[in-house]
Amino acid sequence: MKKIYVLAIFVIATLATTSVKAQFATGADIVSSYVWRGIPQEGKGGTPNIQPYVSFTTGGLTIGSWASGSFSGNVKEVDLYATYAISSAFSVTLTDYNYNLVSIPAYFDYSATGGHVFEGTVAYTGPAFSASVNTMFAGADKLTNGNNAFSTYVELGYQINPVAKVFVGGVLGESATYGTTGLGLTNVGLKVSKSIVITDKFSLPVYGILGFNPTSSGAFFVAGITL
Repeated sequence: MKKIYVLAIFVIATLATTSVKAQFATGADIVSSYVWRGIPQEGKGGTPNIQPYVSFTTGGLTIGSWASGSFSGNVKEVDLYATYAISSAFSVTLTDYNYNLVSIPAYFDYSATGGHVFEGTVAYTGPAFSASVNTMFAGADKLTNGNNAFSTYVELGYQINPVAKVFVGGVLGESATYGTTGLGLTNVGLKVSKSIVITDKFSLPVYGILGFNPTSSGAFFVAGITL
């Protein structure tokens, strides 16, 4: 798996550097707590997280890294991804998640007991409606018997107006990653965004997410600032 992954990164990097129409991007979010697909990543509460990213785009291909680090130091995540835009609405993504688990001996441990999880995503983003199917196909996503769980998360979203979006997401089967024993909703909520005008040339994007996890009977509210 490690050799295949390194080869894939090499091929992607080679393709990317052959284009003159390429651009880099970077930024970061500061969030009040880290909740991923309805699952708190730092216990029931959690501390604020800084979530930076860097990306490189050429044509329809984007490669990049996204990370999250909590103020408490209990969350340290570094993910790698490659996305190809099939059209203006459809895209496919390969993601290598790496979580801060106690059992991780090293970042480059790609064994079944390492902290990496590989996921494939097919997504549609329209003017108002959006949908994605996300399946973990290798890595640490396991069932209790040690077999791959192939955890699959599906999310639908609808943009009510330019600043408000509703969403509903759920898992299609048993998954220790999502805390489900079968089909179950894990992420239902509302996201509202706005820009706070600081000066004539600078505005600060902020957002709030009110969500519920029916499977765990949990609720969460996340406030975020985009830099």
